[in-house]
Amino acid sequence: MISTSGTALPGLTRSLAIAPIWAKAAAVLVGTALLAASTQVTVPMFPVPMTMQTWAVLVIGALYGSRLGAITVLAYIAEGLAGLPVFTAGGFGLAKMMGPTGGYLIGFVISAWMIGYAMERGLGRSLGTSILAFTLAHAVVFVPGVAWLAYLVGADKAIALGVVPFFVGSVVKTALAVATYEAARKVPTRA
Repeated sequence: MISTSGTALPGLTRSLAIAPIWAKAAAVLVGTALLAASTQVTVPMFPVPMTMQTWAVLVIGALYGSRLGAITVLAYIAEGLAGLPVFTAGGFGLAKMMGPTGGYLIGFVISAWMIGYAMERGLGRSLGTSILAFTLAHAVVFVPGVAWLAYLVGADKAIALGVVPFFVGSVVKTALAVATYEAARKVPTRA
């Protein structure tokens, strides 16, 4: 259960913990829209362009909490499976889940839950513990992602294609997620 007192959690997190179901449903819709929009943001980088998807996953998990964050990412995946063009480059459908990115999509759910759980337990109280928690939650995306990719193309190719090119982008997005969380944490709320 989320502690609704103290200053470690942003006001949004505290509010969502006690919000009625309709407000939580609205938050899920906003979160899935943010995720869908983040897939369309492409930043040129070498060796591969960077999308902002994992930034959105981390921020949603940290601000929504473990349960609602994971539910939001699951809803996003369900939207894509239902045919909405929410995945990278407007992709959708079961082919995306069964293709090279399927494991990463599962990793998003785990990551959102993990960072939400960490923040609920107070790891967002200091910048150092926030950085550690966000880094670990971002890294966990790669576990099912690379495992599924290795099943499809072999372990050596999975590391070369599914980890190495994304290292710099991951560091940048983790730093941006920490900064976003820290900014949200400092927003004053009504007493």
